[in-house]
Amino acid sequence: MVPSDQFVYPRARRREISVAGYRQLAEFRFRIRQFLHISEEAARSKGIEPQQHQVLLAIKGLPEGSRPTVRTLSERLCLRHHSTVELIDRLVEHRAVVRRHSDADRREVLIALTPHGEELLHQLSVLLWKELRVSGPALSASLLAVLAHSVGRGRSHDESARER
Repeated sequence: MVPSDQFVYPRARRREISVAGYRQLAEFRFRIRQFLHISEEAARSKGIEPQQHQVLLAIKGLPEGSRPTVRTLSERLCLRHHSTVELIDRLVEHRAVVRRHSDADRREVLIALTPHGEELLHQLSVLLWKELRVSGPALSASLLAVLAHSVGRGRSHDESARER
């Protein structure tokens, strides 16, 4: 990710963005929000909050070699530790996850999906894969449009002129 301080350009280096560029960014953001809205509504229809669904997916989809600790899940979800703990507490109440101590280090607490959590995640994932088959092409096209518009815009005017 680009650090937020890199989005602010000094006046001398300010890059111009065309109206078409803004429209492409807006369209891409709209397509993302459409998908997220459907995902959020699907989670609620199954009796959990959207962030709880994200926790389930983060646990199941961790990169190989990653351990499902609160710290790892917090990083993957871009949440503070205490917020992740709260989400996990609610998922424990729903019997969707359990906490267990690591065999290697009893101080380490790992989060695991229960069979109920697995089934819940499966149902939501099937719905979202179906949605992506429908909305994915428009989402992809909007991303490609943004990327095509931005090609060459990362260089300064002087660098572009020197290449001519």
